[in-house]
Amino acid sequence: MRLRALLDTDALGLKLLGGEDELDRTVRGVMTTDLRDPSRYLSGGELVLTGLAWRRNAGDSDPFVRILVQAGVAALAAGEAELGDIPDDLVVACARHRLPLFAVHESVAFATVTEHVVRQVSGERAGDLAAVVDRHRRMMTSGPAGGGPDVVLDLLGSDLDLRAWVMSPTGRLIAGSKVGGPALPAEACARLAAEHLAATRTGRRGPHRSTLGTTTYSLFPIRSSGRSPQGARDVRETLLSDWLLAVEADAGDWPEERLDLLQGVTQLIAVERDRRDAARTVRRRLAQEVLELVQTGAAPAEIAARLRVAAPVLLPGLGAAPHWQVVVARVEWEDGGDGGIEAGPIAQSLLEEILVDPVATGPEPSDRIAVAHTGDEAIALVPLPAVSSEHDGSEAGILADALLDSVRDPLAAGLDGDGRVTLGVSAAVHSAEGLRGALEEARHARRVAAARPGRVCAAGHQELASHVLLLPFVPDDVRRAFTARLLDPLRDYDRRHRAELIPTLEAFLDCDGSWTRCATRLHLHVNTLRYRVGRIEQLTSRDLSRLEDKLDFFLALRMS
Repeated sequence: MRLRALLDTDALGLKLLGGEDELDRTVRGVMTTDLRDPSRYLSGGELVLTGLAWRRNAGDSDPFVRILVQAGVAALAAGEAELGDIPDDLVVACARHRLPLFAVHESVAFATVTEHVVRQVSGERAGDLAAVVDRHRRMMTSGPAGGGPDVVLDLLGSDLDLRAWVMSPTGRLIAGSKVGGPALPAEACARLAAEHLAATRTGRRGPHRSTLGTTTYSLFPIRSSGRSPQGARDVRETLLSDWLLAVEADAGDWPEERLDLLQGVTQLIAVERDRRDAARTVRRRLAQEVLELVQTGAAPAEIAARLRVAAPVLLPGLGAAPHWQVVVARVEWEDGGDGGIEAGPIAQSLLEEILVDPVATGPEPSDRIAVAHTGDEAIALVPLPAVSSEHDGSEAGILADALLDSVRDPLAAGLDGDGRVTLGVSAAVHSAEGLRGALEEARHARRVAAARPGRVCAAGHQELASHVLLLPFVPDDVRRAFTARLLDPLRDYDRRHRAELIPTLEAFLDCDGSWTRCATRLHLHVNTLRYRVGRIEQLTSRDLSRLEDKLDFFLALRMS
């Protein structure tokens, strides 16, 4: 609202004492204060109401007015109840600093002025924002995007004083408020995403309320503009792909009009989301074509030609064929059947998000990732810039142990105890000939991850070099029989004689069969150690000087 509108309201009983040329200023809020320095509580555009309790003498007026002007307030309204007439020194100070000054009659309560301003400002802001949102929506449905989620969030901040952020389902910040306070930390984003996924998983309707510390947030789901909330047969179909809007406010006591407005904002952002998904179509198609060629055993020359087409799309301006990595992901539910849910597209959307650098912001940092899906698997073809000659590529690219660090908690909340996400990562390859092997390597790494406990697991190619990673694939009955045949005689002997043969065997193998080092570790004489090892060999009919028998004992101890 404009300042001059205050003078047109007889019920307020305001009298203008100065600032006739500034009455077209916009009032964005109201504040009552008697502090000598209220600057910490001002954000600009306020009508400041004061009873003049801060004024002890004429010299106090100019510093007070100067503080208000520096804070960007719209005008000052002084009450007559305390001093009667408004002091001349305050009138002069306001004129000097071009700050409009009103006198509030002693019969008018500050609460009356405050209520009027708040009602007018809130109504006008909501109406203005609704009109802007509607106009923006019409523009976007008939033409190119109008600036992305940032434009909408700027409107929320400027017109409704609401700080808001758009996040991916894993808590990556896509867009956020740039004014009104510090940026939302990554840890807070992850926690909000986790709470949103957990609430959505239970079937509760948004907005969801979340409190971090002393701050309350309202979480609104952002669904595809072409799908209603009831459009999916099962919430799991879209749970791990929908964005969310986090607003720094408690929407629990909002009127229906404001809730409807925020729902309109989410629909507007959803249009931008759909545009982003459409842009991924080319990258997905490239990945699908390469995957089909690899799986059908196409000639390396044909695969290489397709990779040459993909490289400029994924890494524009690179100029040379990059190295490639393959990442395989799978999403599984434990309800005895997926109820017709297509797991491949779910894993595809999720893998596209997981592979984005967690510190990257904006809706398009995934434009260098091509993900296809086949059956229940999603398979990513990730290009890497050519590795320098001093490296062999083994340390370049994606590392499985760091891949899930920033998304583990939100995903675990979304899986809600009855689902799993497992990923496998291949080594980097630099030719079409190596791509088939990379795909099998990533698939095997994913099976290794699936054999581990936990809802969200990943394994990389580095781990496949150890035979220990093969142990989870040994059938349980084979494991039990193998360990019993080798270790039960030693356990029985230890139980009867307290001979500590099992700890001795573990230490001997850990010391690579060194008599001296093992004896030192166990605080034994070497002859005592030789006696114990001899007893182990006698009871098991094995020879610990033979590599094969050492390996059998090592595996038995690991599987027991």
